[in-house]
Amino acid sequence: MLDPLRDVLVTPAEMTAIDNAAAASGIDSFALMRSAGMAVSAAALRLFPEALRFVALCGPGNNGGDGYVAASALAEAGADVAVFALGNPETLKGDAARAHGACPLAVQPLAAYEPQLGDVVVDALFGAGLTRDLPAEAQRTIARVSESHVPVIAVDLPSGVDGRTGEICGATFAAAHTVTFMARKPGHLLMPGRVRCGTLEVFDIGIPARLVSEMAGDLRLNTPTTWGSHASALDPATHKYRRGHLGVLSGGSLATGAARLSATAGLAAGAGLVTLGSPAEALAVNASHLTAVMLKEIEGAEDLAAWLKDKRVNAFVLGPGFGVGKKARDFALMLCDRALVLDADGMTSFEKSRTELFERTAGSGGRLVMTPHEGEFARLFPEIAADTALSKIEKAQAAARLSHAVVVYKGPDTVVAAPSGRAVVNANAPPSLATAGSGDVLAGIVGAHLAQGMPAFEAAAAAVWRHGEAGTRAGRGMTAETLVECIPPLP
Repeated sequence: MLDPLRDVLVTPAEMTAIDNAAAASGIDSFALMRSAGMAVSAAALRLFPEALRFVALCGPGNNGGDGYVAASALAEAGADVAVFALGNPETLKGDAARAHGACPLAVQPLAAYEPQLGDVVVDALFGAGLTRDLPAEAQRTIARVSESHVPVIAVDLPSGVDGRTGEICGATFAAAHTVTFMARKPGHLLMPGRVRCGTLEVFDIGIPARLVSEMAGDLRLNTPTTWGSHASALDPATHKYRRGHLGVLSGGSLATGAARLSATAGLAAGAGLVTLGSPAEALAVNASHLTAVMLKEIEGAEDLAAWLKDKRVNAFVLGPGFGVGKKARDFALMLCDRALVLDADGMTSFEKSRTELFERTAGSGGRLVMTPHEGEFARLFPEIAADTALSKIEKAQAAARLSHAVVVYKGPDTVVAAPSGRAVVNANAPPSLATAGSGDVLAGIVGAHLAQGMPAFEAAAAAVWRHGEAGTRAGRGMTAETLVECIPPLP
């Protein structure tokens, strides 16, 4: 049976509301804590059967309560267990106090912990709700653990990772494994928190899926579940025009490679036809490299206007290697009533005149997808980029609302956001994708999806996922050219 929560992401605030709703519905909150702690102990025994000692580091809240339950269960299983607490455990309240009271083990001050060979640490100091820097005592303990290289199992999220933003609050453990409950949090996927989680296990502690689904927002992990219904198999009776005609605009004779990468990627990703619109000076060099991709001379706005009379050309990519300036702006504004991927130079050209683009997008019937990396995002959305209170997800959502476009905020933790607030976070991109031309390939895949009639948000999300899968297939020595060859079929 398909897990209805498999792709759901919940913020720490939403998880608190879910916990409260569960308690209000009559579910025993201590039973949930016990289930969480037992899951952690089971993971510890499964992953580290050779451990000489398990060390539970327990904090001053419910995360610490999970740690006391885990320590009790490990001791009951026959393991050697030591418990260290941050603060005075006698001041604990509610379920955490009950868990501490039921723990048969002596509790020592956190400062007393000195890592030993054969230790496995259970990090139950702070959970996903942490938003302030860790206390100095906790930071000193993290430093000692890091220096000793003993493995760490994190409860919910490594202590020091902000569950909403993925940012590090002073210091954090680098966990070998993290056990979280009911659903992933943004901090599990956003950098730099993601690389501190190790392998991630999502455990169902018994809160009804209905409650989680009702109180979760529009945030999801990017998987085919999000967009698969828009990626139907080809009709046996189809022909190339039914699969869409993608137009890609090329730059001058010395800057043609990026647009060709987008065009060949668009063809490989499923567009029925792809035409490269090229200025006269670049026709010869483009012609010498193209076979299945068609070529058309597009020198200026008049040529583009004539091309746009062919309604079969239903999606465009503008920006890769095109050049920054008025021509890019004029072309983009002409294309706003079609499906358009605005990438690279196309976005940078609007750094000082974005209002016209955003207003045109809001009033047109087109579908605009913008694909900024960190620097391009800061140029186009400087006030949003500078707001340190926002997570990467929240920045992408704010940019999408402002621009009336789907925003693909690229990086190892790419976020795709729609003006409505819907967002997905991608998690399948290998580090090898950080290579020249990789973004041009992504733009072409998005363009292919738009040409095939996918809605803009789903087109972008599916493209980001296929791009990540292609990177995995291509391997560590990949180039953008080999990446195109490895684009997988739509599931």
